[in-house]
Amino acid sequence: MRLSSLFGLLTGLAGFLLSTASWADFREFEDYEIDDEVVSMTTIKVNAGKGEEYLEGLVQTWVASNQIAKDLGHIEDFNIYTSRLPASGDFNVVLIITMKSMADFTYTKERSDAFMKKWGEQRRTKSKKTAKAYPELRTITGEYILGKVNLK
Repeated sequence: MRLSSLFGLLTGLAGFLLSTASWADFREFEDYEIDDEVVSMTTIKVNAGKGEEYLEGLVQTWVASNQIAKDLGHIEDFNIYTSRLPASGDFNVVLIITMKSMADFTYTKERSDAFMKKWGEQRRTKSKKTAKAYPELRTITGEYILGKVNLK
C-alpha cells in the first residue's frame, strides 16, 4: 500500500471516529451527576533531595492545621501523595483535602475563631517560620477544585 493511500485511509478513519463522538447523547442528571463532595488538589514539584525536609515541614504546618479542621468538622479528610517517580513530570507531591460540598469553602468569622482557638498563637508563629523555607524547597504547579463524576 502506498504511503498516500495509507494516509488517506487513516485520515478518513479519524474523521469517522471524531464525527461519531458528536452522536453521543450523554447528559448530566440523566447519564451522570457531579457529586456534592469536592476535593481540593494542590500539585507540587519538590526540588531534588528536598522531599523529606518538605514533608517534615508539612507535618508541622499543613497536616497539623488540617487535622484541626477535620476535628472541627470543617473538612472530611486530607492526604499527601508522593510520586513513585519523583524526577518525572510536572509535580511529585499532591496535597488533597476532601470536603462535603462547596459550602465548606465558605470562610466565616465563626469558623476562623474556632480554628484559631485550637491552633493557638504559638503554633501560628512557628508555622509561619517553617513556611518561609518552602520557596527554597518546592514550587506549586497547580491548584484544582474537583467534583467526582457518578455515572448512572
